[in-house]
Amino acid sequence: MCRYRGFGMLSELEKIIDSVMACDSLSERARSIFAGCYKDVIQKTVRFMDDESVHVITGDIPAMWLRDSACQMLSYFSPARNCGPLASLLVGVSKRQFNLINTDPYANAFNMEADGSCYSKDDTQMGPMVWERKYELDSLCYPIWFSYKLWKEIGVTEQFDDSFLNASEKILEVIRTEQYHEERSEYFFRRSGCRYFDTLSRDGRGTAVKSGIGLVWSGFRPSDDACTFGYNIPSNMLCATVMGELSEIAGMLAALSKGETGKKYLKDAKRIEFIFREARAIETEIGEAIEKYGVADLGDRKVYAYETDGYGQYLVMDDANMPSLLSMKFMGYEPKDMAVYEATRELILSRDNPYYYKGETLEGIGSPHTRAGYAWPIALAVQGLTDERGEKKRQLIEMIAGSDADTGCIHESIDVDDPKKYSREWFSWANVMYCLLVMDYCKM
Repeated sequence: MCRYRGFGMLSELEKIIDSVMACDSLSERARSIFAGCYKDVIQKTVRFMDDESVHVITGDIPAMWLRDSACQMLSYFSPARNCGPLASLLVGVSKRQFNLINTDPYANAFNMEADGSCYSKDDTQMGPMVWERKYELDSLCYPIWFSYKLWKEIGVTEQFDDSFLNASEKILEVIRTEQYHEERSEYFFRRSGCRYFDTLSRDGRGTAVKSGIGLVWSGFRPSDDACTFGYNIPSNMLCATVMGELSEIAGMLAALSKGETGKKYLKDAKRIEFIFREARAIETEIGEAIEKYGVADLGDRKVYAYETDGYGQYLVMDDANMPSLLSMKFMGYEPKDMAVYEATRELILSRDNPYYYKGETLEGIGSPHTRAGYAWPIALAVQGLTDERGEKKRQLIEMIAGSDADTGCIHESIDVDDPKKYSREWFSWANVMYCLLVMDYCKM
């Protein structure tokens, strides 16, 4: 493993910091926290590997989550457009993600080396690279979402190599299998001596769902908690989005293979064509299934459910972790019925959502993953990023900044009545989402 070698990028980050510091409509405290958090990922969590890929730890946990690592890099897309080393770093993260999926497409978090480190000695098919093997649909989706953003926003395509094609085929295979979880899946997960949401019911198989309806089963949520009902709608929304993006990538590679610069893809023409067709078909299937099975009729309004089993049972709530119902537009999902979207947003940002908390200091969405009465800055940032009102964005920035308990960083969750009570002092994803909201407000 190579040592950190990213200090040449810091001058580009300083330019962003200088621009934010000049944004006098934000408090000095909000700007100061941004300055401290913005370089956090680059300076503390990035590890360059010998194969030129990039491993990113979450912060206080020394493992790389596929989901977290994608989100941890989001605030660096803007300066990467004018900074080759930063763009290369992002490509390295993308390559690492696809390499890890090829190691085990059912795992959610990985070690830097195959040393057998793990969160828990779980009863599942675990290899030495795997830190945790909770199958979460969103973990398969984020690397595609991230690689697509690299192509569209920065114009790089280096990430679309053999490892990408192999991982894409594995992702499609898992999705097809988990659309028929009851009949086809061999995945199981059992953990002993833990909280009930850290293991799966039915001897590790998870709650029963109606198979073959188009939705994709997931054992665990983006929070790493077990699903109550196996079809997590926000994760399926992200999956539909990235299947459209994957088919677009495959179409680009197919066209590229016909030119002089893309001859390296010519040998993979049949694989690329398969990926194109399969991804497009899955996009349609999931999209139709979300509208048919993922909408709960509450009598006075219809809203997107957080989870369903396909038999008619729904869980109406939202969780702070992304993808969430709150983040659907941020993640790229376009709801078919705006009335359902608006009703959903209104519900989840109110006490009708059992995990929406309002207190003396904070007001926002929390999670069953953490204590009752604790709101998550990640959800507050997403709320701001999906709100068109500049003043609302500013209010949310100041709310987050005012809850740091004088630590200078953003925490995982915070007691809405007492910011001195929080979980995870160093949580890189939360730092980045705060920075992203500040940059969005400052129009960067």
